[in-house]
Parts: sequence; C-alpha cells; structure tokens
Amino acid sequence: MSVVAPAHRAERLWAALLAATLLALPLGSVYSFSVLLRPIEQELAIPRSALSLVFGLATIGFTVGSVLAAFLYRMAPLPILVLASAAASAGGIAMASAATGLPQLLLGYGVVFGTGGGVAYILLQQSVNMLVRRHRGLVNGYLVSLYPLGAMIATPSFHACNETFGWRTTLVGLAVVLVICGIAAALLASYGGARLVVATGSGATRPTTLGPTFLKLSATFFLAASAGLMVLSQAREIIAAYGGLATLAVVATTGITAGIAMARIGGGWLVDRFAVPHVACAAHALALCGGLLLTFFPAPVTAVLGLGMIGLGYGFVSGSTAGGIGIYWPPGDYGRVAGRTYIAWCLAAISLPVLAGFLFDTTRTYSMAVLIAAGANLAGMAMALTMPKRGWRASG
Repeated sequence: MSVVAPAHRAERLWAALLAATLLALPLGSVYSFSVLLRPIEQELAIPRSALSLVFGLATIGFTVGSVLAAFLYRMAPLPILVLASAAASAGGIAMASAATGLPQLLLGYGVVFGTGGGVAYILLQQSVNMLVRRHRGLVNGYLVSLYPLGAMIATPSFHACNETFGWRTTLVGLAVVLVICGIAAALLASYGGARLVVATGSGATRPTTLGPTFLKLSATFFLAASAGLMVLSQAREIIAAYGGLATLAVVATTGITAGIAMARIGGGWLVDRFAVPHVACAAHALALCGGLLLTFFPAPVTAVLGLGMIGLGYGFVSGSTAGGIGIYWPPGDYGRVAGRTYIAWCLAAISLPVLAGFLFDTTRTYSMAVLIAAGANLAGMAMALTMPKRGWRASG
C-alpha cells in the first residue's frame, strides 16, 4: 500500500505582513489618546491628572499582553487567537465609549484594550518572523513603525470626529474598525499559513535562555526610549517652553512622529548591513547631539531640531532592537523575546516622561530634563557597545 505524503503547507509572507499592518495601525491609535483628553474631561469632569492614568494603564496592559502572548501559542490556531485578541481590544474600546466615570475608562481602555492590543501585536510579529527568510531587520523595523504610523492616521481623524460627533462616536468608530481589521487579519493569517511554534520533528529546540545579551539589548532600548518617549509625549509643550509658536509646535510634533516611524524602518534596515551594537551606538549619538544642541543653543528652531534628533535616535534604536531580536534569537523565540523587551519600553514610559513633567512644574523649564535625556543617550552609547556583533545564525 502506498503512503500519500501530506500536502506542502503554503507560506505567504505578504499575507502575514498585510495582516500585521491592518491590525497594528488601528491599535497604534493608543498614541493619539491625548486628542481625547479635553472632550472627556469636559463631559465627565475627570481631572487631567486622573485621565493620564488611563494612558499609563494602557501602556502597562500592552506590556502584560505582550508577555502573555507567548503562553497562548499552543492554545488555539493563529487565526482564532488573532480574532479573539482583536475582539477583546474592540470590546475594551466599546466599554470606554459608554463610560460614565474613570473606573470604566481604566477598565475598558486601560486594561482590556491595552492587554488585547499587546497580545495581538506579538502574535502577528511572531507569525511574520516564522515566515521571513531575508531582510529580517527591515521587516521587523517596518512592524514596529506601524504604531506611530497608526497614530498619524488616528490623530486628525479623531480630532475631526470629536468636533463633529463627539468622543463617544469616535471610540465607537474605532471599535468597529478594530472588529473589521481583526476579521481581515485573521483571514489573512490563515491564508498566510504561518505557525506560531516550530513544527514537531523539524529540529525544534527548547526556548533559549534570556541571558546577558537580552539584558544589554533591553537596557540600550530603555535608555533610548526614556528620552524618545519624553519627546513623543511632550514635544509640543517643550517647543512652546523654548518660545516656539503654537503652529510651529503642532507642525513639529507631527513631523517628529513621522520621523520616528521612518527611523524605525531605517534602524531595521541598517542592522541587516551593520552590527547591531554599532547601529544602536550611532543612534544614541545622534540623540545625544540633539540634546546638546538644545542645551547650548536654546531657541525655538534649535528646540525643533534637537527634539527631532532625539526622536530620530529613539526611532533608530527601536528599529535596530526589533531587527536585533531576529538576529540574536531564532524565529521561534521572536515573540517571547520581543514581549519581554517591551517591559523596558513600559518602564521608560513611566520614568523620564513623568520626571520631565515634574521638573517643569518645579522649574518652569525643560532644561534639566533635556540634560538627563542626554545623559541617558550617553549611557546608551556605552551599553550598546557591550552587545555581541554576531547573532544566532553566524555563531551557530
């Protein structure tokens, strides 16, 4: 009796990339939360300081979801997991749209939306990395650029919808978009044929231990993100503090966000050609120059240039970190390592950005915060150079 060999499973990288794109863009709207602050504050009479907790909790939720995702790989097929995480994110936004007070916003937007988004993001990153064979750094740089690109789309859209229909309709619209994109991403994930784990019998090994390289990469990322997230969260107010007009501050903030997105792609592209520590060190050096420029030549124009350089440095480090994970660890480990790396991003979001706001309230200037950011970038240069030059392929 002849034995019929099983049909070869089709693998389509383009479908996995499109799935990641469709779902990550609306999830990136989390960076546009500031557009919702004023209308929510006016209707629900919630203090601005309390509303900031909603975004902070969403950041923590994203990190928790990112770490949790790796434990879900074997619980269900990829399309089901993607659809479930997208539905959770949409449900959280729908809950927030009906909020009558802070607790519902914290639960819906912060916990449910944040955690669901983190799970979905890592699932799709993992699925892409199980298929990509070339230009791993460029591909992963593109993936991490999707969040700021999504924010660039969401910010003007949210503002227009808020003005015309109100913030509740804005959130309902986002929930609908998440459902539609979640269904499309699940179908594309199925068509793409990606697995989340290495197939049994294909030489699979146990997950590698996260040792010194992981700690060095995370520390380098943390130091860049601390300075970069200070810029992302407060660029408009920093430029105003240095004498820039409101129009200049708004235009510059939008441009800096776009620059960070492009730099993330560039950072990934660079680590396909140069050693990860060299790319990360150069990126920190660029950010350091921006901080020094603003420190020694404080003015509206140099504020824009300096903050832009800090933001670009953060973007390049972010892209090189995403690409570096694919270089230092095998594809089967990508999502697990990336999820844990985002712990550094979460810690960065609640460190220097918060300290910068406190220092401004105390001194009415951002000069000390900029100096601290420059110190972080200097430390980042030194930390980057301690990382290995070769990855798992070269040393295997």
